[in-house]
Amino acid sequence: MASNSDSIFYVLSYLRRHPEAFYFAKNKYDNVVQIFIKDDLQIADADIYFPQNRLMVNRLQDDFLAQHGNLLDHFWEQSGHRPSGYHEVWATSSHLIDSNVFLIELSYE
Repeated sequence: MASNSDSIFYVLSYLRRHPEAFYFAKNKYDNVVQIFIKDDLQIADADIYFPQNRLMVNRLQDDFLAQHGNLLDHFWEQSGHRPSGYHEVWATSSHLIDSNVFLIELSYE
């Protein structure tokens, strides 16, 4: 079984190649990117890493930031934010059953 970081990496990599598969949500926070994905997307171990109507929150490890910072920067900038420095990224994931979407929320600290 992959880790939550692996799952986040694979999903974000897929979304980068398939921008039609998701949309950004407007939010009032300056350091947050909210991504909604139709829940018909096949995600490995989605029941574990995208719990139904519950939030799973994980701090992405420093080595993840070092290896995949450009991917995180891509979503930061595509969501309309200006480039800025960050030291940590927290990833929140969920399967929002009533809305038929998976949620990935990235908090750049």
